[in-house]
Amino acid sequence: MAFYEIVFSPTGGTKKAAGILAGELAKNLTSGSPVHSLSIIDLTDGRADFAGIRLAPNDTVLIAVPSYGGRVPLPAGERLAQIKGNGAKAVLVCVYGNRAYEDTLAELQDIAETAGFAPAAAVAALAEHSIAHRYGSGRPDSQDEQQLRFFAAQILAKLSVSARAPLSLPGNRPYKPFGVIKLVPVPAENCTQCGLCAVHCPVQAIDSSDVRKTDTEKCISCMRCAALCPQKARQADPQALSAVEEHLKKVCALRKEPELYI
Repeated sequence: MAFYEIVFSPTGGTKKAAGILAGELAKNLTSGSPVHSLSIIDLTDGRADFAGIRLAPNDTVLIAVPSYGGRVPLPAGERLAQIKGNGAKAVLVCVYGNRAYEDTLAELQDIAETAGFAPAAAVAALAEHSIAHRYGSGRPDSQDEQQLRFFAAQILAKLSVSARAPLSLPGNRPYKPFGVIKLVPVPAENCTQCGLCAVHCPVQAIDSSDVRKTDTEKCISCMRCAALCPQKARQADPQALSAVEEHLKKVCALRKEPELYI
């Protein structure tokens, strides 16, 4: 019996929110049981052999992805689909930047079930918006943490029973079209060509031999390169960023709260 956290978190927001839940679940599942310690499967690693990962029916997993325009990020879905769930119980988590998560949970449920997981609960959580940082700034905060810990207790109670009610999640099928505004960060003059951005790009969109070159078709605007750059040398176009912030202003004005589906 093992507990896994399967996560796609290019800038760390999804990992931070999901980590609160995962830590609480792992702590309780390991108490007085033969479960192994928490293991993390990083879906941002485009070089990993996800097809070689096989879980056991008595394992439990937390699967966490950010919401990109109300959908599961394409590489996250493709990589999750390669893992052999073999009936392992799953807690699904989508994390969004205070706009909306729309079809993300429904799509994540479909991908997880097709891969052989058995979803038992789902959570929509909040984190700082990966592009427009002013929205969801500082989240998950202490209030979020308290709520997520409360959710974890309810999830644990459901996991402890053998007969679980089917999971019904919000979202449309067919899903909404992908509609993420494309922003491709580019290096500024202070770029030192250290290569960290190319090494850690989830889709290998940055040329490792010349980080000034980015494949705009591959780029998913996840902003990992900007977040990881030690010189803060990779940034999106300021005018385009300003337009995104203005576009989100109305829908992100009110604070959203975490939600539990069980």
